[in-house]
Amino acid sequence: VQLQASGGGLVQAGDSLRLSCAASGRTFDNYVMGWFRQAPGKEREFVASISQSGGITAYADSVKGRFTISRDNARNSVYLQMNSLKPEDTAVYYCAAAESRGRLLITSKRGPDYDYWGQGTQVTVSS
Repeated sequence: VQLQASGGGLVQAGDSLRLSCAASGRTFDNYVMGWFRQAPGKEREFVASISQSGGITAYADSVKGRFTISRDNARNSVYLQMNSLKPEDTAVYYCAAAESRGRLLITSKRGPDYDYWGQGTQVTVSS
């Protein structure tokens, strides 16, 4: 599966952004989807994950209550609605897909669980 993330940009603290990730290739609803981010000089970190059906989600504590992950399996897309953005949210955001392949995988916070990664979209939040 190929993933294409979009929607990043430069915003001010308190603003909102909606990231999108379009998937092509194999059956989208076979995949658990996730968003990760990497700030300059820091390791990649988990942001949010959503189950194959979209009914179960998981979030990093740092974004809980501000970010919402969702998916539209008919459009082969996953989204990340980001509200009340903070300067510390500045990072390159990556979407990722994890194929179940017999694993008991509902959501995942672990990067190694994901098989495919998009190219990333830059989010910059100014104070």
